[in-house]
Formats: sequence, C-alpha cells, structure tokens
Amino acid sequence: MTGPRTSRYARDVAVVAFAQSDHLRRTDELSEVEMVMPVLHEVLAATGLKAGEIGFTCSGSSDYLAGRAFSFTMTLDGVGAWPPISESHVEMDGAWALYEAWVKIQTGEADTALVYSYGKSSPGSLRDVLTRQLDPYYLAPLWPDAVALAALQAQALVDAGETDESALAAIAARSRADAAANPHAQLRGAVPQGDYQVRPLRTGDCPPVGDGAAAVVLAAGDLARQLCERPAWITGIDHRIEAHGPGLRDLTDSASTRIAAQHAGVFDAPVDTAELHAPFSSQEVVLRKALGLGGSGTDSGSGTDSGFGAVAVNPSGGALAANPMMAAGLIRIGEAAARIHRGASDRAVAHATSGPCLQQNLVAVLEGDPR
Repeated sequence: MTGPRTSRYARDVAVVAFAQSDHLRRTDELSEVEMVMPVLHEVLAATGLKAGEIGFTCSGSSDYLAGRAFSFTMTLDGVGAWPPISESHVEMDGAWALYEAWVKIQTGEADTALVYSYGKSSPGSLRDVLTRQLDPYYLAPLWPDAVALAALQAQALVDAGETDESALAAIAARSRADAAANPHAQLRGAVPQGDYQVRPLRTGDCPPVGDGAAAVVLAAGDLARQLCERPAWITGIDHRIEAHGPGLRDLTDSASTRIAAQHAGVFDAPVDTAELHAPFSSQEVVLRKALGLGGSGTDSGSGTDSGFGAVAVNPSGGALAANPMMAAGLIRIGEAAARIHRGASDRAVAHATSGPCLQQNLVAVLEGDPR
C-alpha cells in the first residue's frame, strides 16, 4: 500500500486478534459455553490481555437457535463476569456486535473490546427457523424457507443474464478449493454440486449447516500497536437495511451494500482482499457488483480484476465453506484482519449480511500500516 493510512473517525480502532473454532456439522457433546470458551482463551492469549483488562464486551447470538430466552447470559460464564464487566449483546450476527463495540471505543468509554459470537444450528431445522425472520402476516405463514428465497434471487440473476448455473458451480468450487488451506472450514476441496435443492440452486450452491464460534479483540491507538505487530485498522464501517419484503426490492442488486460501502470508503482506494458473507453462490454475484469488484459470476478465479487491480475474493473459502449462524459475518471481518496481520493484505473489505436475500448489510474497510 502506498501513502499514509487515513481515518475519518475521532479514534483509530483496530482488530488486534482473531480466533475461531473448528466449524462442524454437529457438536452435540458441547454446550454453547464449552464451544465458546476455547475461542475466548485463544483470542485473549494472542494479545496477552486478561479478561479483567478488557474495557467492553459484546456478543452476538440468536435465541431462536438456542431455543430459550436470554440464552446469551449463559455464555458469560465463558467470559468470566467477576470482577463485574461492562457487557452488551445484540440479537444479530457478531459483525453487528463488533459495530457496537467500535462505537463504544469511539466514544472514549473503552480502549479495548472483546467481541464474540456463536451459533449451534445442528439441533433443529435451520431452514424453518430462518422463516421466522419474515413478515409475520403475509410471508411467514407460507413458510418459504431460506433456500427457496435464495433460489428466487438466483433465478432473477439468471433471467437478467448476470449469471448461469455453470458460473454458480464455479463460484462454489473455487470457494471450497480455497478453503483447503483453512483448517477451520467445514467443507474443503472438491464438493459435488449434487441435486437441486430449489431450482436453480443445487446442494453445492448452498451453505453447510453447522456449529461454530468466533471472537476478535479491538483496541484503540497506540495500545493497538502494543498488542499487535501489524494491527488491522478499521478505517471505515457502516451498515444499512432494505425493505423487509423481498418483493419490494430488486433482488439482482444490493443498494444497501453499495451505500454502506460508499460511507465506509471502499471506493476511495484499491482493495486487495474481499471477504464477502455470501451464503449462496448467487449472492456472491450480487455483492461483487455492489462493491465494484468485477466479475459477473462467470469467472472461476479468486483473483478478480475490480478496476482497482487483482482482488482475492473469499480466500478463506467464505460462507460456502463454513456458515455458522450468527458468527459467519464476524468471521469475514476476522479473516480479513488476519490477512493484514500476517502481511498477506494491505487494504481489505469485509462484508456481513443478515435477513433474507441480503436484506441487511454491513461493510467494513480494514487497512494495515504502510510497509
């Protein structure tokens, strides 16, 4: 990266550590606390901080997945709530918990934050659970599940000439091939496309259902440099939401992603890494267009000419390789930050989504100090 790194915010805040669990189809032998604790210990050990030295803690999870109210209070046992801690929770993917923690640091109320998220999808039918996100009067009673809604979006893209089934298969194959280097991924290497789940989406176009957890540590200013050799500075972050009803949106585009990207400064300079939360192969096509990354879904290489230069899209394998509900978006930010930490990236964009057909989207820009 050339030129000095710039920030548009009152305080410079960086991701200084990232950890995640192995993502598995089932973890029947583990409670949520037992799944989260090793990840929390790992991420704190990476910084040398103790739990009592963290200024703010924020978690992301879903009571629908856990099947009980206020389920997040149990996992605080994994954090350690004594001495008393400053803590909050979002009923969202952990990427939104990170946003809350980032705001907390911006206000000056904390200098460090621990953000974690987790989800166990294995105990029930995830496709049915996600239907509860829909409009309760008109859509939810029809029980259109997440795959059926994603298939409507995919078919709209095919009808618009923006992709086809072979291009979608190439996206899925590339993602899982890249995941071969990711020891935490649930699916790696050659994965058959399989039969149609809902046309035009085959099994290979859909994310795996599984359990997993992730955590990051945020720190401000000079403290970030003390805790991490090469911090991943959050130079821009924004999230936007679109109309609740899929019928009220253009499913071939993501205006909310584009607007969030503009406010986060994605288009201000070249990016070399893009970690996109695209649970379905067709959604990568939509996100590439919204973020100006090029590629209509017909290119099969992870290196993409965006007009900015070559961009590695989902080098971790993305959500097609591991999609733990409520953690997959935070993992996109963590994976992008980890590439900056180890010098594999200088400026990255990370994206998280929530809701049907990319309804709500968060975009963050992460940069390393000039080398």
